[in-house]
Amino acid sequence: MRKAVILFNLGGPDSLDAVQPFLFNLFNDPAIISLPKIFRYPLAKFISKKRAPIAKAIYAEMGGKSPILEETKKQANAIERTLKQEKDEYKCFIVMRCWNPRATEVVKKVKKYNPQKIILLPLYPQYSNATSGSSIKEWTDICKKENLNTETKTICCYPTEENFILSYASLIREKINLNKLSETILIFSAHGLPENKIKQGDPYQWQVENTVDHLVRKLSITNLNYILSYQSRVGPLKWIGPSTETVIKEEAKKQKIIIVVPVAFVSEHSETLVELDIEYKKLAVENGSKDYVRVPAVTVNKDFINSLKSSILLASSGNQFTSSIKCPDKFKKCPRFQNL
Repeated sequence: MRKAVILFNLGGPDSLDAVQPFLFNLFNDPAIISLPKIFRYPLAKFISKKRAPIAKAIYAEMGGKSPILEETKKQANAIERTLKQEKDEYKCFIVMRCWNPRATEVVKKVKKYNPQKIILLPLYPQYSNATSGSSIKEWTDICKKENLNTETKTICCYPTEENFILSYASLIREKINLNKLSETILIFSAHGLPENKIKQGDPYQWQVENTVDHLVRKLSITNLNYILSYQSRVGPLKWIGPSTETVIKEEAKKQKIIIVVPVAFVSEHSETLVELDIEYKKLAVENGSKDYVRVPAVTVNKDFINSLKSSILLASSGNQFTSSIKCPDKFKKCPRFQNL
């Protein structure tokens, strides 16, 4: 049986000229700015034009483009290799929400491949309506337009999946010096989200907290000092906290060894390579940190790829939605409660 695995990610500009249109696509997403299109479109135009110079400087630090597509291709190849031993045939397709390759062109490729089953796999371990939900909805809407009616299963999230937790635990252990534990603070940093999204029933923050809880238990380090924080705040709305920037500044002033874990990112991109590696490192050094260490994203870590493989196989023969965790009923934005 032929099965198509659709890998969803945000995407990133492939040149400096693509920065502004990429930002427009991001802010024109109704899952990001929940206004009617007549208001959202001009606002997205305004924000993308205003933020383009700052964003261009960020991408210039990375050689003029985002590495996220190349990172995702490596993950797709690794997934296909690990699934070759299975009796069914699996082929990965990459869909980026805000840049190329877009869902419209990939749906056509999947139709040509003609699979008997489709498995949707967001490369976001923790579910948010603004990330995984937006990509799943766009894919579903385009499939309807293109009459792609193949049986589809969705891996909505895997925040506590055993091998995902193991992958980050192993990477953390490589960076932490147990002989200097009393001087060390482990900062788990996740991408932030406006507070109003959480109040509307988005399970993201709850799932991130569960990831951290499982990671700390897996590490099993006595007297480990750690904190969960959120980065990448934009706009005037109040965001969930504490902010990673504030936490780093406070801990650096205590002359701590700071170890940062990008706990909600599975590939390297602007938030890790620039925000964490350059901007926040500078902040830590300026405020007196003894050392600043960043744990790498899991990317093609063997345990992480095995985690995705396990989720794919489970989804392949399981229910409509597959997850390593069950969201409480209060999280109405969980896919279980939505008609995605």
